[in-house]
Amino acid sequence: MFDPTTWVGFHTWLSLIGIATGFSVLADLIAGRDRPILAAIFLATAFATSATGFGFPFSGVLPSHVVGVVALLILAVTIPARYAFNRTGHARWIYAAGSVASLYLLVFVGVAQAFAKIPALRAAAPTQSEPPFAVAEGVVLLIFVLLGLAAVRGSVGRTKPAV
Repeated sequence: MFDPTTWVGFHTWLSLIGIATGFSVLADLIAGRDRPILAAIFLATAFATSATGFGFPFSGVLPSHVVGVVALLILAVTIPARYAFNRTGHARWIYAAGSVASLYLLVFVGVAQAFAKIPALRAAAPTQSEPPFAVAEGVVLLIFVLLGLAAVRGSVGRTKPAV
């Protein structure tokens, strides 16, 4: 699979852990539950994934840098909403929306990487400007918008601890 002792492997594992824990956090938000340790793992790995993305060699600003900066800005609001403002008042929906947006960006990049690395997908969209890529990313966006609305709706009620 991925060698976690390389920078690419470490970055990839962080993103996979972020995606996996992010979907659990998303399910909890929709259900109005909270699992603080899982949320902390998600937020930490989402942050670390975006931060380690800047450790690759590059010349000039790439689309991945733009996504990384956007992700870090979202987390710069999401993390305080959870920890400094304890998800009270507006911080409740800000935390929910920010968590979903952070997860979306991890998945967005995952889809882009799949189209870059999986031969059948790369053949369907070699430059990632072809319709199959746009349709895939559009479907992912639509799904996350709907899930985000459900997460905000679930989080504005009284959040209860997970069992």
